[in-house]
Amino acid sequence: MIKAPAKINLTLDVLAKRPDGYHEIEMVMTTIDLADRLTIYPREEDKITLDCNVSYLPLDERNHVYQAARLVKERFGIKRGVHIYIDKQIPIAAGLAGGSSDAAATIKGLNRLWNLNMSMAEMAELGSHIGSDVSFCVYGGTALARGRGEKIEPLPCLPPCWVILAKPPIGVSTAEVYGALRVEELKERRKSSEMIAAIRQGDFVGVCRALNNHLEAVTLKMHPQVRQIKERMYRFGADGVLMSGSGPTVFALTEHESRMNRVYNGLRGFCKEVYAVRILGENNG
Repeated sequence: MIKAPAKINLTLDVLAKRPDGYHEIEMVMTTIDLADRLTIYPREEDKITLDCNVSYLPLDERNHVYQAARLVKERFGIKRGVHIYIDKQIPIAAGLAGGSSDAAATIKGLNRLWNLNMSMAEMAELGSHIGSDVSFCVYGGTALARGRGEKIEPLPCLPPCWVILAKPPIGVSTAEVYGALRVEELKERRKSSEMIAAIRQGDFVGVCRALNNHLEAVTLKMHPQVRQIKERMYRFGADGVLMSGSGPTVFALTEHESRMNRVYNGLRGFCKEVYAVRILGENNG
Protein backbone atom coordinates (compact mmCIF):
# COMPACT_ATOMS: atom_id res chain seq x y z
CA MET A 1 0.00 0.00 0.00
CA ILE A 2 1.21 3.51 -0.79
CA LYS A 3 -0.11 6.80 0.57
CA ALA A 4 -1.11 9.64 -1.76
CA PRO A 5 -1.37 12.81 0.37
CA ALA A 6 -3.37 15.91 -0.55
CA LYS A 7 -1.63 19.26 -1.00
CA ILE A 8 -2.56 22.84 -0.26
CA ASN A 9 -1.29 25.95 -2.02
CA LEU A 10 0.30 28.45 0.34
CA THR A 11 0.84 30.69 -2.67
CA LEU A 12 -0.26 30.55 -6.30
CA ASP A 13 1.27 33.42 -8.25
CA VAL A 14 0.32 33.60 -11.94
CA LEU A 15 3.08 35.33 -13.89
CA ALA A 16 2.02 35.23 -17.55
CA LYS A 17 0.16 33.30 -20.24
CA ARG A 18 2.51 30.99 -22.13
CA PRO A 19 2.58 30.38 -25.91
CA ASP A 20 1.52 26.75 -25.29
CA GLY A 21 -1.75 27.95 -23.69
CA TYR A 22 -0.69 27.17 -20.11
CA HIS A 23 0.15 29.82 -17.53
CA GLU A 24 3.60 30.46 -16.09
CA ILE A 25 3.19 30.09 -12.34
CA GLU A 26 5.07 30.11 -9.05
CA MET A 27 3.48 28.09 -6.23
CA VAL A 28 4.57 27.19 -2.75
CA MET A 29 2.79 23.97 -1.82
CA THR A 30 2.85 21.57 1.09
CA THR A 31 1.42 18.10 1.68
CA ILE A 32 -1.08 17.45 4.47
CA ASP A 33 -2.18 14.40 6.40
CA LEU A 34 -5.29 13.72 4.35
CA ALA A 35 -4.51 10.94 1.92
CA ASP A 36 -5.80 8.39 -0.55
CA ARG A 37 -4.25 4.94 -0.31
CA LEU A 38 -3.36 2.80 -3.32
CA THR A 39 -2.78 -0.94 -3.30
CA ILE A 40 -1.04 -2.28 -6.39
CA TYR A 41 -1.36 -5.94 -7.40
CA PRO A 42 0.76 -7.50 -10.19
CA ARG A 43 -1.05 -9.24 -13.06
CA GLU A 44 0.47 -11.63 -15.55
CA GLU A 45 -2.06 -10.51 -18.15
CA ASP A 46 -0.90 -7.33 -19.96
CA LYS A 47 -3.78 -5.20 -18.73
CA ILE A 48 -4.43 -2.24 -16.39
CA THR A 49 -7.53 -2.48 -14.21
CA LEU A 50 -8.73 -0.19 -11.42
CA ASP A 51 -11.16 -0.49 -8.56
CA CYS A 52 -12.22 2.10 -5.98
CA ASN A 53 -14.23 2.51 -2.79
CA VAL A 54 -16.37 5.29 -4.34
CA SER A 55 -18.70 4.95 -7.31
CA TYR A 56 -18.26 8.41 -8.84
CA LEU A 57 -14.62 8.00 -9.91
CA PRO A 58 -13.97 6.93 -13.52
CA LEU A 59 -11.92 3.74 -13.68
CA ASP A 60 -10.72 4.00 -17.27
CA GLU A 61 -8.38 6.17 -19.38
CA ARG A 62 -9.84 9.33 -17.78
CA ASN A 63 -8.34 8.40 -14.40
CA HIS A 64 -4.85 9.77 -13.61
CA VAL A 65 -3.90 6.43 -12.03
CA TYR A 66 -4.66 4.60 -15.27
CA GLN A 67 -2.74 7.24 -17.26
CA ALA A 68 0.27 6.95 -14.94
CA ALA A 69 0.34 3.14 -15.14
CA ARG A 70 0.04 3.21 -18.93
CA LEU A 71 2.83 5.82 -19.19
CA VAL A 72 5.21 3.75 -17.04
CA LYS A 73 4.44 0.60 -19.07
CA GLU A 74 5.04 2.43 -22.35
CA ARG A 75 8.22 4.17 -21.18
CA PHE A 76 9.84 0.92 -20.00
CA GLY A 77 8.23 -1.56 -22.41
CA ILE A 78 6.59 -3.52 -19.59
CA LYS A 79 4.47 -6.39 -20.88
CA ARG A 80 2.86 -7.29 -17.54
CA GLY A 81 -0.28 -5.77 -16.10
CA VAL A 82 -1.48 -4.34 -12.78
CA HIS A 83 -4.66 -4.09 -10.78
CA ILE A 84 -4.80 -0.96 -8.60
CA TYR A 85 -7.28 -0.41 -5.77
CA ILE A 86 -7.85 3.25 -4.83
CA ASP A 87 -9.09 3.98 -1.32
CA LYS A 88 -10.36 7.50 -1.97
CA GLN A 89 -10.38 9.91 0.99
CA ILE A 90 -9.42 13.21 -0.70
CA PRO A 91 -12.42 15.06 -2.16
CA ILE A 92 -12.34 15.23 -5.97
CA ALA A 93 -12.31 18.48 -8.00
CA ALA A 94 -11.39 20.23 -4.76
CA GLY A 95 -8.09 22.01 -5.43
CA LEU A 96 -6.24 19.43 -3.29
CA ALA A 97 -4.48 17.50 -6.10
CA GLY A 98 -6.11 14.17 -5.21
CA GLY A 99 -5.86 12.83 -8.77
CA SER A 100 -2.32 14.14 -9.20
CA SER A 101 -1.20 12.59 -5.92
CA ASP A 102 -2.76 9.26 -6.94
CA ALA A 103 -0.80 9.43 -10.22
CA ALA A 104 2.44 10.18 -8.35
CA ALA A 105 1.81 7.28 -5.95
CA THR A 106 1.19 4.99 -8.94
CA ILE A 107 4.52 5.95 -10.53
CA LYS A 108 6.37 5.39 -7.24
CA GLY A 109 4.56 2.13 -6.58
CA LEU A 110 5.30 0.72 -10.03
CA ASN A 111 8.91 1.88 -9.77
CA ARG A 112 9.23 -0.45 -6.76
CA LEU A 113 7.08 -3.29 -8.11
CA TRP A 114 8.95 -3.54 -11.40
CA ASN A 115 12.43 -2.59 -10.04
CA LEU A 116 12.78 0.27 -12.51
CA ASN A 117 15.29 2.22 -10.38
CA MET A 118 13.94 5.62 -11.39
CA SER A 119 15.27 8.54 -9.36
CA MET A 120 12.90 11.04 -7.78
CA ALA A 121 13.74 13.50 -10.60
CA GLU A 122 12.98 10.88 -13.27
CA MET A 123 9.64 10.03 -11.65
CA ALA A 124 8.77 13.73 -11.41
CA GLU A 125 9.62 14.23 -15.10
CA LEU A 126 7.39 11.31 -16.04
CA GLY A 127 4.59 12.71 -13.89
CA SER A 128 4.77 16.10 -15.60
CA HIS A 129 3.25 14.49 -18.71
CA ILE A 130 0.07 13.67 -16.78
CA GLY A 131 -0.71 16.89 -14.92
CA SER A 132 0.80 20.09 -13.56
CA ASP A 133 0.78 19.01 -9.88
CA VAL A 134 2.07 15.45 -10.35
CA SER A 135 5.76 16.41 -10.22
CA PHE A 136 5.27 18.12 -6.87
CA CYS A 137 3.29 15.15 -5.55
CA VAL A 138 6.19 12.82 -6.40
CA TYR A 139 8.44 14.84 -4.07
CA GLY A 140 5.85 15.79 -1.43
CA GLY A 141 6.84 17.79 1.63
CA THR A 142 7.02 21.55 1.07
CA ALA A 143 8.35 22.96 -2.21
CA LEU A 144 8.35 25.79 -4.71
CA ALA A 145 6.92 24.77 -8.09
CA ARG A 146 7.59 26.88 -11.18
CA GLY A 147 6.91 26.75 -14.92
CA ARG A 148 3.65 24.84 -15.39
CA GLY A 149 4.32 23.33 -11.97
CA GLU A 150 6.95 20.82 -13.13
CA LYS A 151 10.10 22.61 -11.86
CA ILE A 152 10.41 21.68 -8.20
CA GLU A 153 12.67 23.18 -5.51
CA PRO A 154 12.26 21.51 -2.10
CA LEU A 155 11.88 23.79 0.92
CA PRO A 156 12.18 23.28 4.68
CA CYS A 157 9.15 22.09 6.66
CA LEU A 158 6.49 24.57 7.66
CA PRO A 159 6.29 25.52 11.34
CA PRO A 160 4.02 22.94 13.07
CA CYS A 161 0.36 23.89 12.73
CA TRP A 162 -3.17 22.61 12.19
CA VAL A 163 -4.95 22.78 8.84
CA ILE A 164 -8.75 22.94 8.76
CA LEU A 165 -10.22 22.23 5.32
CA ALA A 166 -13.76 22.95 4.19
CA LYS A 167 -15.11 21.98 0.77
CA PRO A 168 -18.50 23.30 -0.31
CA PRO A 169 -20.72 20.88 -2.31
CA ILE A 170 -19.65 22.22 -5.71
CA GLY A 171 -17.08 21.26 -8.32
CA VAL A 172 -14.77 23.81 -9.91
CA SER A 173 -13.22 23.47 -13.36
CA THR A 174 -9.54 24.49 -13.25
CA ALA A 175 -9.63 25.20 -17.00
CA GLU A 176 -12.67 27.45 -16.54
CA VAL A 177 -11.02 29.41 -13.71
CA TYR A 178 -7.79 29.93 -15.66
CA GLY A 179 -9.87 30.85 -18.72
CA ALA A 180 -11.58 33.64 -16.78
CA LEU A 181 -8.33 34.95 -15.29
CA ARG A 182 -6.93 38.18 -16.74
CA VAL A 183 -3.24 38.25 -15.79
CA GLU A 184 -2.85 41.88 -16.82
CA GLU A 185 -5.60 42.89 -14.38
CA LEU A 186 -4.16 41.15 -11.31
CA LYS A 187 -4.02 43.54 -8.37
CA GLU A 188 -2.50 41.21 -5.75
CA ARG A 189 1.29 41.30 -5.81
CA ARG A 190 3.31 38.07 -5.97
CA LYS A 191 4.09 36.60 -2.56
CA SER A 192 5.97 33.36 -3.19
CA SER A 193 9.35 34.94 -2.26
CA GLU A 194 7.84 36.34 0.93
CA MET A 195 6.39 32.90 1.76
CA ILE A 196 9.73 31.16 1.19
CA ALA A 197 11.48 33.64 3.50
CA ALA A 198 8.87 33.07 6.25
CA ILE A 199 9.21 29.27 5.93
CA ARG A 200 13.01 29.44 6.10
CA GLN A 201 12.77 31.58 9.25
CA GLY A 202 10.17 29.28 10.86
CA ASP A 203 7.89 32.32 11.12
CA PHE A 204 4.27 31.12 11.39
CA VAL A 205 2.84 34.64 11.50
CA GLY A 206 4.86 35.49 8.38
CA VAL A 207 3.52 32.36 6.64
CA CYS A 208 -0.07 33.48 7.37
CA ARG A 209 0.70 37.00 6.14
CA ALA A 210 2.17 35.73 2.86
CA LEU A 211 -0.76 33.45 1.90
CA ASN A 212 -1.79 34.37 -1.63
CA ASN A 213 -3.73 32.84 -4.54
CA HIS A 214 -4.25 34.75 -7.78
CA LEU A 215 -7.08 32.38 -8.76
CA GLU A 216 -9.08 33.04 -5.62
CA ALA A 217 -10.83 36.21 -6.80
CA VAL A 218 -12.01 34.45 -9.98
CA THR A 219 -13.48 31.50 -8.07
CA LEU A 220 -15.04 33.76 -5.41
CA LYS A 221 -16.88 35.62 -8.15
CA MET A 222 -18.19 32.34 -9.61
CA HIS A 223 -19.03 30.72 -6.26
CA PRO A 224 -20.06 33.01 -3.36
CA GLN A 225 -20.14 29.97 -1.00
CA VAL A 226 -16.33 30.01 -1.03
CA ARG A 227 -16.28 33.59 0.31
CA GLN A 228 -18.75 32.63 3.05
CA ILE A 229 -16.47 29.81 4.22
CA LYS A 230 -13.47 32.18 4.30
CA GLU A 231 -15.39 34.72 6.36
CA ARG A 232 -16.59 32.06 8.78
CA MET A 233 -13.07 30.71 9.31
CA TYR A 234 -11.77 34.15 10.21
CA ARG A 235 -14.76 34.75 12.50
CA PHE A 236 -13.93 31.62 14.50
CA GLY A 237 -10.30 32.61 14.98
CA ALA A 238 -8.20 31.21 12.12
CA ASP A 239 -4.70 32.73 11.89
CA GLY A 240 -4.60 32.52 8.10
CA VAL A 241 -7.18 31.53 5.46
CA LEU A 242 -6.83 30.81 1.73
CA MET A 243 -8.49 28.89 -1.08
CA SER A 244 -6.32 26.03 -2.37
CA GLY A 245 -5.57 25.76 -6.08
CA SER A 246 -8.54 26.66 -8.26
CA GLY A 247 -10.85 25.74 -5.37
CA PRO A 248 -13.39 25.33 -4.07
CA THR A 249 -11.70 23.99 -0.90
CA VAL A 250 -10.69 26.66 1.61
CA PHE A 251 -8.16 26.00 4.36
CA ALA A 252 -7.41 27.71 7.65
CA LEU A 253 -4.10 27.59 9.50
CA THR A 254 -3.87 27.73 13.28
CA GLU A 255 -1.05 27.02 15.72
CA HIS A 256 -3.14 25.94 18.69
CA GLU A 257 -5.43 22.94 19.08
CA SER A 258 -8.05 24.91 21.03
CA ARG A 259 -8.42 27.35 18.14
CA MET A 260 -8.44 24.50 15.63
CA ASN A 261 -11.38 22.97 17.51
CA ARG A 262 -13.24 26.28 17.47
CA VAL A 263 -12.80 26.75 13.70
CA TYR A 264 -13.59 23.08 12.98
CA ASN A 265 -16.77 23.09 15.10
CA GLY A 266 -17.83 26.44 13.66
CA LEU A 267 -17.80 24.94 10.17
CA ARG A 268 -19.35 21.54 10.88
CA GLY A 269 -22.96 22.70 10.70
CA PHE A 270 -22.24 25.04 7.81
CA CYS A 271 -20.35 22.72 5.47
CA LYS A 272 -20.61 18.94 5.11
CA GLU A 273 -17.00 18.16 4.19
CA VAL A 274 -14.73 19.50 6.94
CA TYR A 275 -11.35 18.05 7.95
CA ALA A 276 -8.76 18.93 10.60
CA VAL A 277 -5.29 17.60 9.78
CA ARG A 278 -1.61 18.31 10.29
CA ILE A 279 1.08 19.38 7.85
CA LEU A 280 3.19 16.45 6.65
CA GLY A 281 6.65 17.53 7.70
CA GLU A 282 8.79 15.60 5.26
CA ASN A 283 9.05 14.18 1.78
CA ASN A 284 6.57 11.29 1.49
CA GLY A 285 8.60 9.33 -1.07
